[in-house]
Amino acid sequence: QMEDPIQLKEEGNKYFQASDYEKAVQSYTQAIKLNKDKALQAVLYRNRAACFLKKEEYVKAASDASRAIDINASDIKALYRRSQALEKLGKLDQAFKDAQKCATIEPRNKNFQETLRRLGANIQEKVNAGGALRIQFSTDARVQKMFEILLDENSEKEKREKAANNLIVLGREEAGAERIFQNNGVSLLLQLIETKNAELILAAVRTLSGMCTGHKARATAILHYLGIDNICMWMSVDNEEISLAVCNLLQTITDCLLGQGKEGQHGKEEAVVLDTKKDLRMITMRLLDMLVSKKVSGQGRDRALNLLNKNIPRKDLKDHDNSRTIFVIDNGLKKILKVVGQIPEMPDCLPLTENTQLTASVLLNKLYDDLRCDPERDNYRVICEEYIKSIIDPQDMDKTLHAIQMVSGVLQGPFDLGNKLLGMKGVMEMMVALCGSEREIDQLVAVEALIHASTKLSRATFIITNGVTLLKEIYKKTKNEKIKIRALVGLCKLGSAGGTDYGLRQFAEGSTEKLAKQCRKWLCNTSIDARTRKWAVEGLAYLTLDADVKDDFVEDEPALQAMFELAKASDKTILYSVASALVNCTNSYDTKELVPELVQLAKFSKQHVPEEHPKDKKDFVVKRVKRLLKAGVVSALACMVKADSAILTDQSKELIARVFLALCEDPKDRGTIVAQGGGKALIPLAVEGTEVGKIKASHALAKIAAVSNPDMAFPGERVYEVVRPLVSLLNTERDGLQNYEALLGLTNFSGRSDKLRMKIVKEKALPDIENYMFENHDQLRQAATECMCNLVVNKEVQERFVADGNDRLKLVVLLCGEDDEKVQIAAAGALAMLTAAQKKLCSKMTEVTTQWLEILQRLCLHDNMEVQHRGLVIAFNLISADKELAKKLVETELLEILTYIGKQEDHPKKQHIINVARDCLTRCMDYGLIKPLSQA
Repeated sequence: QMEDPIQLKEEGNKYFQASDYEKAVQSYTQAIKLNKDKALQAVLYRNRAACFLKKEEYVKAASDASRAIDINASDIKALYRRSQALEKLGKLDQAFKDAQKCATIEPRNKNFQETLRRLGANIQEKVNAGGALRIQFSTDARVQKMFEILLDENSEKEKREKAANNLIVLGREEAGAERIFQNNGVSLLLQLIETKNAELILAAVRTLSGMCTGHKARATAILHYLGIDNICMWMSVDNEEISLAVCNLLQTITDCLLGQGKEGQHGKEEAVVLDTKKDLRMITMRLLDMLVSKKVSGQGRDRALNLLNKNIPRKDLKDHDNSRTIFVIDNGLKKILKVVGQIPEMPDCLPLTENTQLTASVLLNKLYDDLRCDPERDNYRVICEEYIKSIIDPQDMDKTLHAIQMVSGVLQGPFDLGNKLLGMKGVMEMMVALCGSEREIDQLVAVEALIHASTKLSRATFIITNGVTLLKEIYKKTKNEKIKIRALVGLCKLGSAGGTDYGLRQFAEGSTEKLAKQCRKWLCNTSIDARTRKWAVEGLAYLTLDADVKDDFVEDEPALQAMFELAKASDKTILYSVASALVNCTNSYDTKELVPELVQLAKFSKQHVPEEHPKDKKDFVVKRVKRLLKAGVVSALACMVKADSAILTDQSKELIARVFLALCEDPKDRGTIVAQGGGKALIPLAVEGTEVGKIKASHALAKIAAVSNPDMAFPGERVYEVVRPLVSLLNTERDGLQNYEALLGLTNFSGRSDKLRMKIVKEKALPDIENYMFENHDQLRQAATECMCNLVVNKEVQERFVADGNDRLKLVVLLCGEDDEKVQIAAAGALAMLTAAQKKLCSKMTEVTTQWLEILQRLCLHDNMEVQHRGLVIAFNLISADKELAKKLVETELLEILTYIGKQEDHPKKQHIINVARDCLTRCMDYGLIKPLSQA
């Protein structure tokens, strides 16, 4: 029997394709039980929903689709499958809402549009027939029947499941939620929770979530009826699914109390004035109490921390009210510090998960960043200092150990504050002293604290002076892998901070490859806990600065896969370390160009001049990039980008953007990058993060946009999000390559649709594109002109050419006279479209420059047939626009040129050119300006 959820999913897919829906359901169900990955869980639920649709078990289909949507609210397949199921169940209004969401996400999908039309017509028909009224009156009986089935222990399992799923669906409807509420439903749901049956508990909690959504009065009533103590107790259980469901319920209630529920679903509550501050403080206090309770599971503690992270700090710093943060600092800062000060290896440790302490550090950081002034920050610091001082006890090493662990946790959160705590009397000395302890737990905590402390160079200097020898001894003597790997990372970090005197090579005695091999060995050893393996990645982040190490690393497929798998864990430290290692392997870091004169001067004065390692040359870098692509690095990066903003820092985003840019270097690889989700992942990186990170991500997008079909690379509405990053690269502060590739991308986009052209115009790209049309650099001028050639199809762009007081048309006419054929083709194409669309521009063309006629004649006689054809089309447009203008042209040598071309014998390759010349002559004959040869 398979135990791999992914294999079970594939097996289910095969059964589904073979129309064996029963076996497909069995495979998906088994995978759901074994799987722990949320993204995969959503896929499994929506796949099982598809099976239930085929089996006509619509309640189960709606339930599974809802579970997938709970994980990913924009899962379009799950939304559409729930819409289909709800339609079959007669829930037309709910089916319509889901179909509407689908159509919003993919407005061009004809299937969604047709579904909306059909459902709309059916709803209207039902309302007209009085069906809506009958449904309303039958709801009470339905609700009563569902509870009777659920609370009857003798009911058949299938009937109970069906009733539970129906109840969840009903709770999400406004009318259904109100009926449940008015008919003693909350009390009955509480009875379901008290049955201790996991399926019934989940059904009850999800129904309550649906009832609370967007309705402040109902949410408040449910909060008081259930009691916050009960809610927190249910969230504390050691059952991930129940804990998460209760967490979602409490978040829904909190959203309502904060006024962040769904708009337009407030019922009659608008007439009720609710004071929510008291309830919000009560919830906050209970969540803080959960942090230090031994009765709370590790998962429950994580849920409490996540709710505090999400709801306490201000979402917009322009909002001056940070009272929630101040309240938490005054009433709960010590409790958060107690969590970060826990030592998992000690017997008195609170139940924790691998992410608990890091999440607590993130909360400390968010609270600190949310403070508005120095007195508030000083209060925060004083609370931390006094609490740490109260724990340090020279007579009790365990207490002191907790204090050091606490400082280590703060250093992973608000680093500046952590740095101040390191300055407390005796803290640094205690950390170094603990390294020399005989107890392994002392060494473990101290080494980890030293690693976090050594980020600041001033602290690193102290540690280098006092702790390097100890770390070396620990590394060489200890048999505890957890300590050994941390000691190695500490030495790696100090090596990079301490410069050549205490560099890594000195410690490694010239063999960084040996240390890296050990790190890779740890990384691949799944018997070692994930937390320790993450330290191996951090070690590699430093060791891959060595060219030999990075070359060996990318050839080690198991090590790469192990690192990518750890990257999906959404841990702040691991994301940064993975991104750093990949930046090193792709050489996407900034390098200073060596000025030859200064190099010679340094050599003359006998100073050391660093030389490029042979394996850092372009050929080796390209090979490493290809190897990483083959190993699936894009999928790993795309997964990293989806991490919560508290985990994915701006610095990590910049590193990921650098890697993406390096991967996009070869146009042949860009299709692979798009196929593995790289295009989608780059968009948020180009919008948020450091300035350098946004530029790198935008440049990578430009590289993809320049050579890819936009409909494939950025499907649906996503393509419009790419325009702004591309336009940002037109800034003159960007380098020429960035300007050029952005122009190529915009040219590609502007050739796709008028909506895209309009988006480019709205992003104010036209002035920049026009500036590059004046550029002395041939390729930039060509790219800008080609982009304008596509944009002139848009009416708003045409009107800008027609408007008085600008030289736009003159510029295009003069560019038609350039010697560069590619520029001529683009400019002549633009002029041909402009003169065809706007008759005013035909006469205006003859006024903007005295060279217009000479340029036009040269176009019509050009050796390049593409240029010649466009020139003749311009001539035809001028002749067709106005008889007087045609007369003016007939009186010039242009008539001879047209006659010469028009008289040529038919020829397949030149026929389109000959035909336009003949059309020009025909139009002149229609005006009576020339006569046919027979009449002459």
